[in-house]
Amino acid sequence: MSKSQDEVPDEVENQFILRLPLEHACTVRNLARSQSVKMKDKLKIDFLPDGRHAVVEVEDVPLAAKMVDLPCVIESLRTFDRKTFYKTADISQMLVCTADGDIHPSPEEPAASTDPNIVRKKEREREKKYVWKHGITPPLKNVRKKRFRKTQKKVPDGKEMEKSSFTEYIESPDVENEVKRLLRSDAEAISTRWEVIAEDGTKEIESQGSIPGFVISSGMSSHKLGHTLSVMEIQKQIEKKEKKLHEIQNKAQRQKDLIMKVENLTLKNHFHSVLEQLELQEKQKNEKLISLQEQLQRFLKK
Repeated sequence: MSKSQDEVPDEVENQFILRLPLEHACTVRNLARSQSVKMKDKLKIDFLPDGRHAVVEVEDVPLAAKMVDLPCVIESLRTFDRKTFYKTADISQMLVCTADGDIHPSPEEPAASTDPNIVRKKEREREKKYVWKHGITPPLKNVRKKRFRKTQKKVPDGKEMEKSSFTEYIESPDVENEVKRLLRSDAEAISTRWEVIAEDGTKEIESQGSIPGFVISSGMSSHKLGHTLSVMEIQKQIEKKEKKLHEIQNKAQRQKDLIMKVENLTLKNHFHSVLEQLELQEKQKNEKLISLQEQLQRFLKK
């Protein structure tokens, strides 16, 4: 059945934390525990049109309140037997009440400029006023500054350190853009090479994208370049297949050792079934590896 147009739409449950002064918090806590129907008359929350300010009345005592954004999203849970808990909502805001605040704050002036950049800047500055820098427990005081600090720039050399006497920081989006730029340059590179540095400082070459006998020059034709890149790609696939095949062979050898040691018939049957699967995988990997090696030989003969 379709709902009539006059019917009020269903409202999605939205939760926030209500933080009150100590004496009023005790009163509200006692009202909530008593489950009295009079609680609606003794606790009232009226939001102002901006959605960021409100007036909270606790037993006819008005309190100024401001809606702030928490450093991260937290979950609210509900239980009936103190054993099983059900998640009811995600909470990202808190309504902070004060007894000495302005109950009716002056409305904020809208941005006079029509420039979208200036409007966005004003909007960000306005939102910063409602950012809560603490958590909801004492150990999380100044948590936004401690755990969500700006990303530090790369340490400059000695001359630059002399010129700059303070630590510079950059925002995370700048770091992400730099990472994307580096990834794009890696994708456009003709060959790649990386190393694994051990704890003792020795370097071991992990992989090298260059091919013996193929020297890539600036005047190389597009056909030859494409041929070289195809060979490099096949070599990379061969390296991956050999590594995977070596892992399967090691697992198969461990299964054989277990079969020799175990006397329980059920366990032996289980290990035999696992060994058969590994041998099947080894056969498939060998076939793919031989096919790639033949393909590489054909490319090298061209």
